[in-house]
Amino acid sequence: MGAYETGNYRNLLKEIGISQEEIDNRIKKAVQTFFFDDNERIYHETGNDMGYLCDTGNNDARTEGMSYGMMMCVQLDMKEEFDRIWKWSKTYMFMDEGENEGYFAWSCQVDGTKNAYGPAPDGEEFYAMALFFASHRWGDGFGIFEYSKEARNILSACIHKGENGRIGEPMWNRDNYQILFVPGSPHTDPSYHLPHFYELFALWANEEDRSFFKKAAQVSRDYLVSACHKDTGLSAEYANFDGTPMDKELPWGYYGNFFSDAYRTAANIGLDSVWFSDDHGHFSVPLRMMNFFGTDLEAVRCEYKVDGTPTDRPVLHPLGLLSTIAQGALTARTDEEMEIASRWVKWFWNQPLRKGVRRYYDNCLYMFALLALSGNYRIY
Repeated sequence: MGAYETGNYRNLLKEIGISQEEIDNRIKKAVQTFFFDDNERIYHETGNDMGYLCDTGNNDARTEGMSYGMMMCVQLDMKEEFDRIWKWSKTYMFMDEGENEGYFAWSCQVDGTKNAYGPAPDGEEFYAMALFFASHRWGDGFGIFEYSKEARNILSACIHKGENGRIGEPMWNRDNYQILFVPGSPHTDPSYHLPHFYELFALWANEEDRSFFKKAAQVSRDYLVSACHKDTGLSAEYANFDGTPMDKELPWGYYGNFFSDAYRTAANIGLDSVWFSDDHGHFSVPLRMMNFFGTDLEAVRCEYKVDGTPTDRPVLHPLGLLSTIAQGALTARTDEEMEIASRWVKWFWNQPLRKGVRRYYDNCLYMFALLALSGNYRIY
């Protein structure tokens, strides 16, 4: 049984011999660096009551990072920072008119000016989950801080836009229950599939939406089996609804290979294995990835086709890749699996947070892995 039923969260770091004192100190140090260090922070406060997370490589604020920051804050019991990020999101990113009314602009300049008027669904699903957890951990407030109402409204928009004369496109394909890369797109992103979130949406969304999310959880678990290569475990950044890598080039490039977005798939599967124990065959994916990359971190160096063929495109986020594979180690159960998994967890433990202009994405994924591997990425 998973933690949803038992309340027990696996502390894999302690299982491999790291003391609780060391783990607590590492988390404390990482939080200080990520949120408050003048030189290395990702989070920045602005005005009296707002804050944002900066994508340091692009000097913008993205719904991906903003919703990630809120999830970190609710896990760490950092209500002030949570509320600041949420208010910045609602003030500058939320769209209250036009075809994307009810969604959030995926990218804004750090002064709040929108760079785009389109959403990215991974932001909406993380916003909704973080808001539900905030409601349960801290209680609902008023206005935009009535967290549970805000979460339900986001999810309602995500699946009902385009119905009954409502303009715009939904974020889920209502026929096959799969989350879309962007509203109305003919393909998905495997790393957007979060069945462990959908199980909870099925309990807490508007009553008329609950059966949809229950079905989406089942569909996503099955989808991850087909989207992750049978030998390597690798998934594409963007993929077709049958799980095959997207085979067409978009205006901004080809995304049918295993690259930055796709790293998150293993981490998501690892967390699903902790929260719920509904294995559709996807729990084996992270172990297949570990076996593919082998015993040398030098393999974590470039983009790959999902069959494991390397390309000449260098990896942009090596710490992010290492972190997500390590988080995927949460699926390991047998002695043989643990022998492989513990190597990756130790590699992760021995890595510091990334410095420099590319640190945003790597350090977000590092923070999630640190919380998950220490038993601190929990359902509230």
